[in-house]
Amino acid sequence: MTTVGLKPSQQHVGVATLRELWAIADDGGFDGCWVFDHLVPMGPDRTGDIFDGWSLLAAMAEATKRVRIGCLVSGNTNRHPGTFAKIAVTVDHLSGGRLDVGLGAGGDALTDTMMGTPTAPAIERVERLAETCEILRLLWTEPVTDHASRHYTLTGALSDPKPVQEKPPLWLGSSGEKRGLRVVAEHADVWLNAALPGTEIVELQRLSSVLDRHCAEVGRDPATIRRAAQFRVPSDADSALRLAESYVEAGFTELILMPTGHGDVVRASEAAAKLLPRLRDLG
Repeated sequence: MTTVGLKPSQQHVGVATLRELWAIADDGGFDGCWVFDHLVPMGPDRTGDIFDGWSLLAAMAEATKRVRIGCLVSGNTNRHPGTFAKIAVTVDHLSGGRLDVGLGAGGDALTDTMMGTPTAPAIERVERLAETCEILRLLWTEPVTDHASRHYTLTGALSDPKPVQEKPPLWLGSSGEKRGLRVVAEHADVWLNAALPGTEIVELQRLSSVLDRHCAEVGRDPATIRRAAQFRVPSDADSALRLAESYVEAGFTELILMPTGHGDVVRASEAAAKLLPRLRDLG
């Protein structure tokens, strides 16, 4: 079964417009509505207004009734895992158990430099991501957490309340063939392909097969990890449907639509909502 999420731009967008976008997602029939987790806008020009992703999720939890919500993806290095666990549980309660938790290894040279935080090497960031996945599991299930690993130490850590959901789904955006996809195989409910925009679908299929091999090595059924693709939606409906179909045929069951709309993100999101019945038929 194919699910369809909406990830409209939150760059240079005011709060009133954001509320319109959340209503489109909730009322229009999308399965999920997503934000991202950056301190400044992305793209060639990294100046301009942008709000904190997790604060937006708390507001979205209150403004919506049905749609699942989440962040694709939070940079793991932005917050200590104990702090992140508490933030996520808070949003899970505010939403009545509708939170999907998106995480990536993090690392943004510009914002790291701005904040005086060195960008750790990729191998360290992936190690930290794996440790965070384990810490989240412990904090969300155990009365008291003791954890000692290479990068994080928790001693007698309390984290209550627990999530509303028995296990908030964990979406991991990591595509490193040796280590990143291994972490996905060990911990993820959903793999979000984190390849660069414009990556050919045949390459995404190859990475998906690498993930299958990691699953075999850790003794996990590859079918238990759903595959997600996020992509910019062409303005032409037929082109958008052909693009979505190509992802579905490649084995991606979670489609995250990123409307462009040449600046009018509300109109583009409304157009994406009109495609939903035809997108459902693809699955």
